[in-house]
Amino acid sequence: MEVLWAREDAGQGAATARDVSRALASERDLAHTTVMTVLDRLAKKGFLARERDGRAWRYRPVASREGYVAELMLGALNETGDRDAALAHFVRSVTQDEAAVIRQALADLLAGKEPPA
Repeated sequence: MEVLWAREDAGQGAATARDVSRALASERDLAHTTVMTVLDRLAKKGFLARERDGRAWRYRPVASREGYVAELMLGALNETGDRDAALAHFVRSVTQDEAAVIRQALADLLAGKEPPA
């Protein structure tokens, strides 16, 4: 996901599995087929969009990093038996600056404002 987000940030657009393999080569020793499998699974789960480019697929993230992380947080929240308690515990664990961001987001939500892109 990080490779694909970085490509989008750099204006490079969608990437093939080969592009992702090359980008990861300096960090990790992964087989190309492993990268293909992970990209395929991420696409099937809805995290990536893909389009044919000859015999290859080109992949791009469906959501921003922030949107993806928010979905992970919601998924974790759904795993608890008591969402209210989990939310309260989370809010008590954030910094004052983060609490200010939460307050502003809630104020914007209540005022009907769209979240920033």
